[in-house]
Amino acid sequence: MSTLVIRSRRILIEGELRPAWIAVRNGVIAAIGGPEELGRTNDLCDFGDAVVMPGLVDTHVHINEPGRTDWEGFATATRAAAAGGVTTVIEMPLNSIPATTTVEAYRLKAAAAEGKLAVDVGFWGGVVPGNTAELRGLHEAGVFGFKCFLVPSGVPEFAADRLPVLGRRRRWLLCSSLCPAGSLGGGDPLAPGSAQPPRWLGGLGQVRLRARPHLSLRPALF
Repeated sequence: MSTLVIRSRRILIEGELRPAWIAVRNGVIAAIGGPEELGRTNDLCDFGDAVVMPGLVDTHVHINEPGRTDWEGFATATRAAAAGGVTTVIEMPLNSIPATTTVEAYRLKAAAAEGKLAVDVGFWGGVVPGNTAELRGLHEAGVFGFKCFLVPSGVPEFAADRLPVLGRRRRWLLCSSLCPAGSLGGGDPLAPGSAQPPRWLGGLGQVRLRARPHLSLRPALF
């Protein structure tokens, strides 16, 4: 059974860069150790000072294929992800034509990705007016979640929906929204409590909108 050993003077382990090695057997990490613990091996990849770290997961990627492949397609998008250390991407449901708002569209997108992927890829489904009956089928087909817009998305095939309607389905949704001008009030948008929920959020407007806590969840990695 062949074991690949990866060695570097900068391997990210428990939040610290340190000299170490990683043994990989059948595509799975079998052992991690310090440089003094490494015995003789014939299958060694020494990366010197290059950083070795877990692959990143990007959950917001627009690949746009099929329909707008000239913007970005699966082949170039996933190769670029791999070059940047991203090993999994979750692809957004809009900008491709058709948008991923029906089971048939999902199957077309999955077929378009065949043979072109350099990293692991998953898909979001979309919520638009009139596709309620498709949501269960999309979930069962394998989408990781759903995305909707509360204002125009920028492409005609992915129309905005409204949270009061979606909230009644009692499901978690990833909602991307640019609030209408003036709906959040004046003052510093990052000041705690300065952003008031717009009236068009209906009963879900009890949630206060604050930007600084949102930013604090996204610290710099390096």
